[in-house]
Amino acid sequence: MIPYGKQEISQADIDSVLEVLQSDFLTQGPKVPEFESKVAEHVGAKHALAVNSATSALHIACMSLGLGPGDWLWTSPITFVASANCGLYCGAKVDFVDIDPKTYNMCPKALAAKLEQAEKSACLPKIVVAVHLCGQPCDMAEVHRLSKKYGFRVIEDASHAIGGKYRGEFIGNSRYSDITVFSFHPVKIITTAEGGMALTNDENLASRMNLLRSHGITRDPRLMTREADGPWYYQQIDLGFNYRMTELQAALGVSQMNRLDAFVARRHELAGRYNEILARLPVTTPWQHPDSYSGLHLYVIRLSLNEVDKSHREVFESLREQGIGVNLHYIPVHTQPYYESMGFNASDFPEAMAYYREAISLPMFHGMTYEQQDQVSSALEFSLV
Repeated sequence: MIPYGKQEISQADIDSVLEVLQSDFLTQGPKVPEFESKVAEHVGAKHALAVNSATSALHIACMSLGLGPGDWLWTSPITFVASANCGLYCGAKVDFVDIDPKTYNMCPKALAAKLEQAEKSACLPKIVVAVHLCGQPCDMAEVHRLSKKYGFRVIEDASHAIGGKYRGEFIGNSRYSDITVFSFHPVKIITTAEGGMALTNDENLASRMNLLRSHGITRDPRLMTREADGPWYYQQIDLGFNYRMTELQAALGVSQMNRLDAFVARRHELAGRYNEILARLPVTTPWQHPDSYSGLHLYVIRLSLNEVDKSHREVFESLREQGIGVNLHYIPVHTQPYYESMGFNASDFPEAMAYYREAISLPMFHGMTYEQQDQVSSALEFSLV
C-alpha cells in the first residue's frame, strides 16, 4: 500500500533522539527551547511555544485571546474538527464560512459578506481561524484587512503549511494574524511524532500561552501574588493544562528542521510531475494562488464526475483495492453529528459540499518515488474507466 502521507526518519533524527535518551532531561530540558528558537528564526516570528499537539496549540491560542462564553469563532468547514473544536473548548459558539472553489480555503468574499450581515445582527466573531488547507495559505492580507474593519482576532491554522510562503515570506511570521499554529503529526511536512507549536509576535500572548501550556503554574516572581517562600516556590495563578512537548519530540523536531526546505522543494517537484501526468485524466489538479508557495502537505484532486461513469466512492474504493492509500481531507465539519445537533445543515455551505463530493487526496510524501507516482496514475486511470 502506498500511503497518502508518511514521515521520513533519518539516522541523524534517530541519533538526536538517542542523545536525549542518554541525557539528564527527558522533559523540561534544553531541547524544547532550542526547537522553538529554530522554528521562530526560520519563519521570522518573535515567539514560539511548543506543545504536545496542534489541537493544544489552537486551544491555548483561543484562550490567550480571551475567547469565552457568548463569543463566536468562525472557521472553514473543510478542515479537521480541531479548527472548530478549539472554540467549543472555550465555551464559545462556532460558525463556518464557505470555501473558495479554487483554493479550497475560506473564501474572502464569503467572509466579507457574512461579516457585513453579522454586524447588523450584533454577532460578529471574536476570532476567525483561517485554515491553510493542503499547505496553501489563505488570502491573509484580506483576512487581516477585514479583522481591522470588524474588530476580530486572527489565528492561522497552518497545520499543513510549515515551509510554505505567502507573498514571499514564510508562513508563521504572523504578519497578518495574532497567532499561527503548526502541526508536527507524522504525516505532516516535518514531524515530532506528535506535537504542535503556536507562534506570535505579541509578548503578552506568548506569556499567556506559556502559562496555559503548563498547568497555569509560574516560577516568575513578577507574576506571583506574594513573595516566594524559598527557591522551591511556585504558584498556580490560572487554570492551565499539561500541554508540554517532551525533549524527545523536540530533539526530533530540531533534526527534522534541517531538512524542511528540502522536504517542501521535493513536494513541489512531485506536485509538478503529478500535474503533468494527470493532465489527460478527467480530474482537476490543485490550483495555486500566485501569492502562495504551498507547503503541499496534501495533493488533492477533484473528480470530473460528469465525465466519469463511476461514483466518487467507486473510484476511491478502486484505488484502495489497487494498493493506493488515498484519503479524503476532509468531511465537512458542519455535517458531523455533533455539529448537526447544533442546527447546522449540509446545505449551509454548498461549495464545501461540492468539494466533498469530488475530492480525493493522492499520496504525497518526501520519499515518494517516480515509480510510485506512476503506479498511482495508472491506478487512477484504471479506476476512472
